[in-house]
Order: sequence, then C-alpha cells, then structure tokens
Amino acid sequence: MQYWLLKSEPNAFSITDLQNSPNQTDCWDGVRNYQARNFMRDQMKQGDQALFYHSRINPSIVGVVEIVKESYPDDTAWQDPNDHHFDPKSSPENPIWFMVDVKFLQEFPKPLPLPFLKGIPELEGMELLRKGSRLSIQPVQPHEFQTILKLAQV
Repeated sequence: MQYWLLKSEPNAFSITDLQNSPNQTDCWDGVRNYQARNFMRDQMKQGDQALFYHSRINPSIVGVVEIVKESYPDDTAWQDPNDHHFDPKSSPENPIWFMVDVKFLQEFPKPLPLPFLKGIPELEGMELLRKGSRLSIQPVQPHEFQTILKLAQV
C-alpha cells in the first residue's frame, strides 16, 4: 500500500462533501499539474490511502480517504468549455488529464493545522512541509502517515 496527500479547497470540495456523497465516494477530478497527474495516473492503486488536506482556508489535514478506483480519463477536461477545468488540448480520444475515485474513511476529531505540523520532528521531510511545495497530490511516507494518525488520535 502507498500513501498520499490530496489537497482540496474546502469551499470547492471538502471532506464533508465527500462524506455526504452517495456511498461516501466521489471522483477526484480537476488535477491540472503534470507531476500530480503522473502520481495519480502511474502510481496510485486501488486500496492506497490518502490524507485529505483542506488548503487555503485554515490549511489542515482533516481526514483519510481510500483510493477505490484507479486512474481513468478526467472528462471535465472536455465536457464544458466554460468550466475552469476545461482543456481544449484534451479529448476522449486523447485524454491528457486523469482522475481517481476516493471513498471517505474518517474525519479527524480535530483538524491538524499546517503550523502545528511544521513543529513535529517526525514530519521534517514531509513534502507538504517543504517550502514552496504546492502539488495537489503528493506521496506520503508510511512513517509520516502513521505519525499523522497518531497526532489525530485515531
């Protein structure tokens, strides 16, 4: 099993939105960064787990999700030209962007804010905490994942 961190702005798609989705499952679409896409397309596997991170407003890790469907073409890239995920270079015949399906596993009793996480020595090398790190999908080392779970007391 591999571990990941998935970033979403809570006003766009929050952990509560996922929890309220049918079967507590939804697609993780709209990724428009090649490195993040490559992680999703080439390395994410069914059964992997990911930390759900609310970005921008009170940046915090708020819970855990499971990858329940491996990557497939992200149709938001070609469906609606007025959608901010639209990419005229992508098509059903030649998809550029991909998505996975995720299932809600748990919401932490309290969010783990970014400033708090920066003070945890066991997380020193975590991609999320690197200066300038902005990827919406990031690998997480097993010890980092376990440290986060301990901090969340789950």
